Amino acid sequence: MDNIVIFGSGGHSKVVIDIVEKEGRYNIVGLVDPFQPIGKEVLGYEVIGDLQDLIEMNETVLGGIVAMGDNWKRYETVKRIQELLPTFYFVKAIHPSAQIGKNVTIGNGTVVMANTVINSHTSIRDHCIINTKSSIDHDGCLHNFVTIAPGATLAGSVSIGDHSVISIGATVIHNRNIGRHTVIGAGSTVLHDIDSYVVAYGTPAKSIRERKEGEPYL
Repeated sequence: MDNIVIFGSGGHSKVVIDIVEKEGRYNIVGLVDPFQPIGKEVLGYEVIGDLQDLIEMNETVLGGIVAMGDNWKRYETVKRIQELLPTFYFVKAIHPSAQIGKNVTIGNGTVVMANTVINSHTSIRDHCIINTKSSIDHDGCLHNFVTIAPGATLAGSVSIGDHSVISIGATVIHNRNIGRHTVIGAGSTVLHDIDSYVVAYGTPAKSIRERKEGEPYL
């Protein structure tokens, strides 16, 4: 098996580690986390360095995956890695229990968690999180750095813009577009298109306030 590293050592990294182990495609050589001491252990894997140390590791690993739950933090980390190592390869991780339909494309760095459903002809781009028991129906499009939280449901032909979040248990009906850097609140029902750079929630979901790029939401 090819060697990889995982970036991050928090709760999300634990889920990613489990998926990689269950897939059985890669060997995890360690965790890269500039905010934790070398030697910290997570599920049997140690923090082995920070992003600068990655330059020396690069010849011994195929690539890696950024295991950070926040879209913006994941984006900033990916950007920093690409600045240090422009050709670094980001692997994807797909739990064996996920149901993936025909003609689905899944981008590099994306994580697909347990018991998800992604139906036919859906495009999921780079560095997304498709979380536990979420469902994405046919002909959808998720742009880069999108998070679909646990139990969220997207009907057919839904488009989600870069860096946006569909929170836990939210539902989006068919043929709806959600803009960039937008957060849909937990348990909401989206019946109409939602603009970029807003927080929207409720049933039906309405834009409540504006949201800045990179604003925390977890």
